[in-house]
Amino acid sequence: MVYLVGSGTLSFTIWLAGAAFFALCCFLAGEKRWSKVPKAVRYAAYIALAVFASVFMTCQIAILSHFFDKGESDLDYIIVLGAQMRESGPSVIYRYRLEKAYQYLSENPDTICITTGGAGINENISEGMGGKKYLVKLGISESRILAEETSRDTGENIQNALLLVRAEDVAEDNLKIGIVTNGFHVFRGVRIAKKNTEARVCGIAAYMQPRFIPNNMVRECFGILRDLINGELY
Repeated sequence: MVYLVGSGTLSFTIWLAGAAFFALCCFLAGEKRWSKVPKAVRYAAYIALAVFASVFMTCQIAILSHFFDKGESDLDYIIVLGAQMRESGPSVIYRYRLEKAYQYLSENPDTICITTGGAGINENISEGMGGKKYLVKLGISESRILAEETSRDTGENIQNALLLVRAEDVAEDNLKIGIVTNGFHVFRGVRIAKKNTEARVCGIAAYMQPRFIPNNMVRECFGILRDLINGELY
């Protein structure tokens, strides 16, 4: 089911790995095989599982803490985090982000939007430019949209977008900036932004179809842990 969603990544393989793990558990549970495993190995496995479960649940709580962020009105800038562009236009995940940005820009006419993302090997246009074109098509004035076209991941999306903000030569600590992305992604986006700017940062959560949520909630844990290890989170 997760594969058929067509998210454009191989993250659905997480579920194949999970299936293999539980198949092994089922095998060990049969005919008292697990009880024949040395006690030290069993205890080490219990500890490892407890640590994994604790880390996983902590990440899920962090994700849910920003899942429904609504932002605030009259922000100076909103940064739309990039996602895959297809030949037909933005992927469904990216489209929800852009439509949320369109809604916000329509309600706050003085806010400037920055769309972000470079072009991957399977994309014929950068995510930043593709996002800009989509917003213009929806009716947002081109003068209100800046396109960042070189970033490769969430961290670079935000860092490069902030370079565009700084190019405007304004006092950064007086700015208010919103991070627009799908609910599962807001926590990480906001924490990375707070690490990289003195501006006031808030999240703006875009819609997410329920069938996308399980895969992305699990996948996002790995993103949080990677960025935490790399010191990218505030």
